[in-house]
Amino acid sequence: MDSPKNNTKHTYFSNTEIAFKNKDNGDLKHSLWLFRLMQNPLLVKVFSKLTLIAIKLHLPISVAVKATIYKQFCSGETLDESQKVVKHLGKSGVGSILDYSVEGKDSIEDFEHTKSEVIKIIHIAKGNPAIPYTSLKLTGIARHALLEKINPIAIGTKQELNAVEQKEQKELYERMEQICKESFACHVPIYFDAEESWIQDAIDMLAEEMMRKYNREDAIILTTLQMYRWDRMDYLKKLISEARKEKFFIGIKLVRGAYMEKENKRALEQGYKSPIQLDKQSTDIDFDKAVDTCLENIDIIKLCAGTHNEASTTHLLDQMKKLGIRNNHPNVYFSQLYGMSDNITYNLADMGYNVTKYLPYGPVKSTLPYLMRRAEENTAIAGQVSRELKMILEEKERRKFAKMLTGTNS
Repeated sequence: MDSPKNNTKHTYFSNTEIAFKNKDNGDLKHSLWLFRLMQNPLLVKVFSKLTLIAIKLHLPISVAVKATIYKQFCSGETLDESQKVVKHLGKSGVGSILDYSVEGKDSIEDFEHTKSEVIKIIHIAKGNPAIPYTSLKLTGIARHALLEKINPIAIGTKQELNAVEQKEQKELYERMEQICKESFACHVPIYFDAEESWIQDAIDMLAEEMMRKYNREDAIILTTLQMYRWDRMDYLKKLISEARKEKFFIGIKLVRGAYMEKENKRALEQGYKSPIQLDKQSTDIDFDKAVDTCLENIDIIKLCAGTHNEASTTHLLDQMKKLGIRNNHPNVYFSQLYGMSDNITYNLADMGYNVTKYLPYGPVKSTLPYLMRRAEENTAIAGQVSRELKMILEEKERRKFAKMLTGTNS
């Protein structure tokens, strides 16, 4: 069973000419340099700490960050600046999921600004096939502590909000409602990002409420399932059952997850069972099971597979073929982060699948939490940096050989 899949995987994603056709030699050199640095976990940790210290000391580091890690993983400081990347990707049939990636803010002004940015994205995306989705991080429009307080309420545990918190909750609903209403009016699907487990029940509750309201004719509101949690398969089945019973569509983005160390550490410190799977194999198995379940219910589900895992991507392709689901089916999308796994993204687009890049933008200093996660995750994911380097080096060799044969800069 494994052997044919591995052969298929190689066929699907090994064409480096397609993978890097939008990168010139300078871009390749920059990526090669950055991923080589990321091979060293100690160096990444030191870089992260020094960057945070520099921010606290108000040192002028934005220029250095923007020319290095920011250039690799972000599309620009403003929405207008990001449009250049959107158009660049669109020429190769790759869509963009624009994300105003500003974190750690907690003022009403910040929340209102984020809401306005998301609505701007929706309006730009309206009728634009280059931007088929957008996204919403609820901690961008409400305090993390508020969502943590609402979380027990979401699962039926008695919890009292004080007058200030009740007002905050009302304002959160109003911001979320305005965003989802615009998504519905413009017919631009929006997915709620998954976050830490201790606020995720609140996010699930709010996402479900919006799905019930706006997904009566199509899946406009999507939610995100982190499959490194052992309870997500049961949640997916429950949501499908409710959707069929109550006659609404659901949108599902599948990811593996981004907060594993934080989740395990908190569970250990507070003495409860960790929500994280026991091992990576269990996560991989549940991810593929979730793919199968979504495809089996494709009549009511819009699926976005957010993965850099070639085996899982291949599994999805094989299952689509098995079920007779065409490559460009409007309810099946693939997605990878900007700056990573171009061999998957561009080869999928070349084969006619719906594929997107998750495209963060925002001021350099405000996007640093996102950038630090990208750097740390790349060092933590087994083989991720090695795969990136291997593909880049293969493409450099291919171009060198092509230049020798033709005497051009091919």
